[in-house]
Amino acid sequence: MATVVERERKYSGDEGFRLPDLTGCGGVTTTSDATALDLDAVYLDTADLRLARGGFALRRRTGGHDAGWHLKVGSAGGDRTEYQFPAGAGDEVPPAELVALFRAASRGQPVAPAARITTRRIERRLLDERGRVLAEVAEDTVEGHDLVTGERQAWREIEVELVDGDDALLDAVDGRLRGAGARPVPVSKSHRALATRLAVQETTPEPGAAPVLDYALAQRDVLIANHPGAIGGVEDAVHDMRVAVRRLRSTLRTFRGLWDRRESEWLRPELRWLGAQLGPVRDTQVMAARLTDAVRAEPADLVLGPVAARISARFAADLATALDELRAALGSDRYTGLLSRLDALLEGPTARTVDARWVARRVRRALTRADDRLDRALAGDHPAGAAEDVALHEARKANKTARYAVEVREPAVGKPAARLVDRLKDLQDLLGAHQDSVVTREVLRRQALRAYADGENTFTYGLLHARQAAAAGADMRAVARARDRARRRKVRRWLKR
Repeated sequence: MATVVERERKYSGDEGFRLPDLTGCGGVTTTSDATALDLDAVYLDTADLRLARGGFALRRRTGGHDAGWHLKVGSAGGDRTEYQFPAGAGDEVPPAELVALFRAASRGQPVAPAARITTRRIERRLLDERGRVLAEVAEDTVEGHDLVTGERQAWREIEVELVDGDDALLDAVDGRLRGAGARPVPVSKSHRALATRLAVQETTPEPGAAPVLDYALAQRDVLIANHPGAIGGVEDAVHDMRVAVRRLRSTLRTFRGLWDRRESEWLRPELRWLGAQLGPVRDTQVMAARLTDAVRAEPADLVLGPVAARISARFAADLATALDELRAALGSDRYTGLLSRLDALLEGPTARTVDARWVARRVRRALTRADDRLDRALAGDHPAGAAEDVALHEARKANKTARYAVEVREPAVGKPAARLVDRLKDLQDLLGAHQDSVVTREVLRRQALRAYADGENTFTYGLLHARQAAAAGADMRAVARARDRARRRKVRRWLKR
């Protein structure tokens, strides 16, 4: 299976549109002769078009340079990741490798032919002075057919896809095309063919609840969009998916009472389970990079023994195990069941009618709880037997919950809310750095014990442990200052509205 990142822009033009001369745009010195291609693609989706609604497009295409199965992830007109898989003759069922990648988007439901797109393409390559292909420009005559309703459409479209060019080239070509009368197209061909069915509106939420629901739905969509990358262990995808899970859990807690209590309380531990599958992968990736960088930063004469090799071997094994467990979880019925029930909760009617004041009170309550947790942790006021590090970690989690609650109001409030979000993030980062130091020191201690048992020199582990402890002390001195900045009256006065 091949994976490519597609960077393109789409345009439409009327019958009189003619492709302008594009030489001079972003280093283009010449244009190749035109090549004609006939493309025929059948798009598959669930009965309720979950793939298309989630920014996924699954097709089996014949003709062109890359015939076969394609799964595209992302919005049209921006960067999209495309997974390509060859198709055999008469192969009407997508390969298992692709099914695993869109399992979250389909919620585990079967897919069937939803639309057929036939395209007569006239393709040209934009070349620089050295003959490099900077981009490909395609003029498409398209016919779209909704295979369920029978609706047909025909249109013309221009696609500009980067090869070795950059965004400056896209911007230059954009200006030239608009000047010739082309108009940007924000949707893919398959979306256009399915437009009538995709236009069916969901239940409109009450205005007071809309900010909360919009926020939660956005996090659900982030979770779904990053599923394919997480399957492959892509660091950013695992991180973004994990954060989306945290935001969903936090939102269900902060605004509990908005939904059916039984259903929301069922979802919260299920989301915690999902986060627990993502956590070991992400934590291992972060810790491996953190310790590798720490060892590299030390002078060679202070690195005694096979420290780097031990760290590399240990975390490579841990990551492989964690990824296997994550893939099993993401391929389970428990996971798709969680997603389906999350859909039902967020897309269905709320359990009560609320107004903006109710939402504002919940946000203030989350902030008050976070403030109290942090003050008690910094004052050493925590339960008997609980370590200061544990209290600080709990304060950090409360601070995250508060930050996510403020983010709910950010679209409506604007800059004042964004400023508070930034201040809370600064505070969260400092508390996070402290927690990272706590965890790193424990990892170093265990690594030193293993090295000692094998008769190796443990000096470097002790040195790194001491450096982590010193860094934690510096971070904690900055926490109080960050706390005060996050509580300034001018930063929080909008909360009373």
